[in-house]
Amino acid sequence: MADYFETYVERDVRRMGEIRNLSGFRRFARLCAGRTGQMLNLSSLGSDAGVSHTTAREWLSVLERSYVVFLMPPFFANISKRLVKSPKIYFYDVGLAAFLIGIKSAGQVAAHPLRGPLFENAVVMEALKHRANIGLPADLYFYRDKAGLECDLLYETGHGMLALDAKAGATIASDYFRGVNRVAELVPAVSARAVVYGGVQRQLRDGCEVLPLSGLPETLRQFDGDTAPQEAR
Repeated sequence: MADYFETYVERDVRRMGEIRNLSGFRRFARLCAGRTGQMLNLSSLGSDAGVSHTTAREWLSVLERSYVVFLMPPFFANISKRLVKSPKIYFYDVGLAAFLIGIKSAGQVAAHPLRGPLFENAVVMEALKHRANIGLPADLYFYRDKAGLECDLLYETGHGMLALDAKAGATIASDYFRGVNRVAELVPAVSARAVVYGGVQRQLRDGCEVLPLSGLPETLRQFDGDTAPQEAR
């Protein structure tokens, strides 16, 4: 990852962004990794990186265009006035995000304070890859209102939405279902609910599927139903 990132900075970044302050860009990328799974605040990000808001926006654009970061928009519907407008930031390669925040081995992840956001990042990327592999646009959103109600992922198809939360813990807790259940009540398009967690067993809790990360592709295929293009099946 170290070699990959340095090659990316020295070659792709120079070509795409005409960025001269490469050390500042490296610091900016690390700060982005530290905010994975969070709503984007360019002013705060630029301030921490020691650059202007304009420069932060330009550098973020370089990271987007080179498929390093993915910005997931919030869900808007009739209740959009209560929703925040900032996207969430994720890394296409969760391993790169882990490297940039200083994780050197898999053993460090379990006790790391960003374990939860990294797990959420992995879940979002599995959904994004699945959409790309079947030839459909991303159509991924998160839900969050000003009261703090949040759902990590709304997965949209032609016949409804799957509300999904990511929980890194390996033991299922009752509060795992609070967000998806409440969002399903508020968003009429939601027709299914799921929680992806750090365990290995699949369960069904009051109509909400609980599954490990490895089971997510199968669940998404089942939910897609007839919405995938014929050539992708």
